[in-house]
Amino acid sequence: MTKATERTEHVLLSHWLDNRAYPGVSGSTAPVTNPATGEVTGRVALGSVEDARAVIAAAAQAFPGWRDTSLARRTQILFAFRELLNARKGELAEIITSEHGKVVSDALGEVSRGQEVVEFACGIPHLLKGGFTENASTKVDVYSIRQPLGPVAVISPFNFPAMVPMWFFPIAIAAGNTVVLKPSEKDPTASLWLANLWKEAGLPDGVFNVLQGDKTVVDELLTNPAVKSVSFVGSTPIAQYVYATATASGKRVQALGGAKNHAVILPDADLDLAADSMVNAGFGSAGERCMAISVCVAVGPIADDLVAKIAERTTGLKVGDGARDSDMGPLVTKAHRDKVASYIDAGEADGAKIVVDGRHVSADGGAEGFWLGPTLIDHVTPQMSVYADEIFGPVLSVIRVETYDEALELINSNPYGNGTAIFTNDGGAARRFQNEVEVGMIGINVPIPVPMAYFSFGGWKASLFGDSHAHGLDGVHFFTRGKAITSRWLDPSHRGIELGFPQNV
Repeated sequence: MTKATERTEHVLLSHWLDNRAYPGVSGSTAPVTNPATGEVTGRVALGSVEDARAVIAAAAQAFPGWRDTSLARRTQILFAFRELLNARKGELAEIITSEHGKVVSDALGEVSRGQEVVEFACGIPHLLKGGFTENASTKVDVYSIRQPLGPVAVISPFNFPAMVPMWFFPIAIAAGNTVVLKPSEKDPTASLWLANLWKEAGLPDGVFNVLQGDKTVVDELLTNPAVKSVSFVGSTPIAQYVYATATASGKRVQALGGAKNHAVILPDADLDLAADSMVNAGFGSAGERCMAISVCVAVGPIADDLVAKIAERTTGLKVGDGARDSDMGPLVTKAHRDKVASYIDAGEADGAKIVVDGRHVSADGGAEGFWLGPTLIDHVTPQMSVYADEIFGPVLSVIRVETYDEALELINSNPYGNGTAIFTNDGGAARRFQNEVEVGMIGINVPIPVPMAYFSFGGWKASLFGDSHAHGLDGVHFFTRGKAITSRWLDPSHRGIELGFPQNV
C-alpha cells in the first residue's frame, strides 16, 4: 500500500442531514477507488436502518417549514444554487472523474445537462399555477391548486453521479418537497459537494439530505411511511424491485431501468456521419450510459463499408486517465471491467467477429486501472448474450439485416425501450420510424436523443416502471398532487335542509 493510499483511505464520506455531515452509527464502510489507478481514495459510510431513519426524520421535520416557504423565496434559493453551480461546475466535474473515471470534458457535459433542470426548476411558479372558474354554479367558485408531497427519495446510479440526481431534486425542492438522496456507493463525493452547495445557496436545514449505503438503507426508503415518493435509475431487475416494494408501501414511484439501444443505418444514410455517431454514442463514457448505442443495425448492402468506417475511427481513440488528454477513461470498477470483458469472450465463442478488440488495450494510466478499450463486434445475432444482455461498457455490436421492416421488428421485439436512433436522408422513412418504433426516446440522425429539461426523459417497456418520466412537466406533476376546491361565501338563499345530491345550476 502506498503512502498516498494510506493517507486517503481513512477519509470518511458520510451522510448529510440538517446541512451538516453526519457520520452515522453503523460503523460500516466501503472503499471508494480511483478507476484510473485502482487506488482507494476514501471510504463511504454504509448506513444502518437507524442512520436511514435519522436522515428521513430530518427531511420530515423540515417539510412543513419548506412547504410554507413562499415561491418567491424558493426560487431565489434555486437561482442562487444555479449561479454557484455555474461558477464552480469544473470543480464538480473533476470530482466525478476521480471516482467514476469518465474524462473531464464528459463530466463537465454531465453537470451542464443537470444544470438545465435547475434552470427549468427556476421557473416553477409558472408551472405550479392552478386554475380558477368563477361562478361555476350560482355564486360558487371552483379552483385547483398543486401542493408538494412531503419527503421524497432519489436513488441514483454510479454512471451519472451529478446529472441523474439533478433530473429530480431541483424540481422536487422547487415544488416544496424535502429530499433524501441515496447516491451510488461507487462515487458518492458528488452528492456531498452538491449538499454543501445547497447550504451555501441558503437552503434551510433538512431540505436536502444525503443517505449513503446499500440495500439496507434503500429498503428503509422504500418502506418508511414518512417517504412519499421514490425516484430511481438503475438496472431493470432493481427497478422492478424498487417499483414493487415502494408501491406496495403506498408510494409514488418512477423507476427507470435498463436499456439496449439500437441505431438503424439505412442504405441512403451519410455513412461518415453514421460512423462518427456510432463511435461517439457507443464509446463515450466507456459505454456506461443508459442512452449509449450498443447495437448498430446495418440495413442492406452498406454493412461492410460501415463497419470499416467505424473500425477506422475506433482504432484511433486514446484510452487513459480521464484527468489527462484522453478520449475514453476506465470502467468504474475492476469487477465491472471483467464482466464486460466476459461478454466479448462469449461473443467470440458464439461465432461473432471481433473487429476491434479492447481486451488488451494500452492505456495512458495506472497499471492497476480498470481498463477496457473500445470493442467492435460484427455478425452478431439476437441469440448471442452480447446482444441479449445490457453490457454497460464500450462494446458495440453490429447486426446485419436486409430491410427496414427487419430492423424495426428487431427493436420492437427487444424487451427494452429506452432510446433508439435512425440514420437516413429520407424524411418519409424517418417519420415512419418515429411513429412505429416502440421506444420512449428517438433520434433522427442524432445518436443520443436525450431531451431538453422542459421535455421528459424516460423509456418504454422494461426501461420504465411507473407512469411518470423524469423532469419536464412529468416531473412537476410527479412531485406535486392536486386539490380541487369548491367555495361559496355567505349566501342566505342556500340555507335549509336538502339531502339530494348537489346539482349545478
